[in-house]
Amino acid sequence: MDKLLYERQLAEKGFKYICGVDEVGRGPLAGPVVCAAVIMPLDDIIDGVDDSKKLSAKKRENLSETILKKAVACNICRVEPEIIDKINILEATKLCMKNAVEGLEIKPDFVITDGNMTLDIAFPQQSIIKGDSLSYSIGCASIVAKVYRDGLMDGYDILYPQYCFGNNKGYGTAVHINAIKEAGLCPVHRRSFTKKWQ
Repeated sequence: MDKLLYERQLAEKGFKYICGVDEVGRGPLAGPVVCAAVIMPLDDIIDGVDDSKKLSAKKRENLSETILKKAVACNICRVEPEIIDKINILEATKLCMKNAVEGLEIKPDFVITDGNMTLDIAFPQQSIIKGDSLSYSIGCASIVAKVYRDGLMDGYDILYPQYCFGNNKGYGTAVHINAIKEAGLCPVHRRSFTKKWQ
């Protein structure tokens, strides 16, 4: 599978700064949704880039470090639980992606996003279902966002150890749900996601 297919097609049309965007953390009960926007050099490909969910934590961390070193531009954004509760997770994800793209130091010529959503941005764009597996640029964004968010959740694990965020990253595991039932919610929980246990 050619993971540069979309990028090559766009490059052939004259687009130079092709930005890949992906999000991590739409489903968890706690923590922010995180988005990364990256513009990668297409003549210096990093081996092993894939959908972040298919990679081990160690592999992701090593790849993220390399991606950040090689990126032409990169921006990571987060939208906190209180905003997610206010505007819903879909709108929060769109806002996060928009902020990630618009905050890039180098403005993209074209934006490709994972999933099936249109962003409120001034740049031409295309969404690609399973883009984190099919596009090199989106795969890079997926890895950077995942490593960043996992780091945040590891930090929250120190602050709120009863929820085991270091293991579950905020997702609704049995251990996490039992902790909510016993200890209630902490400041980083999404109230709109945890109504049945409040």
